Amino acid sequence: MTKLIKKAVFLLAILAFSGACWSANKRIGIVVFDGVLTSDVTAPIEVFGAASKQAWFSDYDVTVIAATAKKSIETEEGLQIVADATIYDSADYDVLIVASAYDMDRPLANSDLIDFVQRQSERASWMSSNCSGALILAEAGVLDGKQATTWAGGEKNLATTYPKVKVQYDRNVVVDAGVVTSNGGPVSYQSAFILLAKLSSQDFSNEISELIQFNRLKNAF
Repeated sequence: MTKLIKKAVFLLAILAFSGACWSANKRIGIVVFDGVLTSDVTAPIEVFGAASKQAWFSDYDVTVIAATAKKSIETEEGLQIVADATIYDSADYDVLIVASAYDMDRPLANSDLIDFVQRQSERASWMSSNCSGALILAEAGVLDGKQATTWAGGEKNLATTYPKVKVQYDRNVVVDAGVVTSNGGPVSYQSAFILLAKLSSQDFSNEISELIQFNRLKNAF
């Protein structure tokens, strides 16, 4: 009986250790604000949310971060989102993704948001933006000296406003030194899969593409 008890305790210890190893200890943060474009947010949520349910990516947790003290925001298309956290919380993020809006004046004027992005860039392994979210990264100095893109047609504006950025034209997604920028919209999915491959592997990224059937779009047009 004693041997059986010891064996049971040993098995429970292994299970507890396994659970601890598989618990999320890395954070992927997605910054949102009123007027944000829905696909810029839902694309990375779907891709990384699906990946986080797999053992090989279970140490990552996806968090939606409001750019103000108010957690409830409304997207450009009318979707109501309640964020998990705000920029005023003390959490740090291993990956930070900044979404966009048609009107970026208010987010760019939010000095607390810019400070938050700048602080996170000092410790995050990867920074990313979709569409005009690149303006926020640029305002925070994250894109200085790096190749980057923004919404299709907005490259000249990015280059003029932030001359330290090496703006790339007619490219869906640009990766440079720990930063991923994209055109946004549906391309936000492409960006998310590229970033997922950087965080795991191309095979794992392809696995999630098949899981959510994104790979079927290759032959859709």
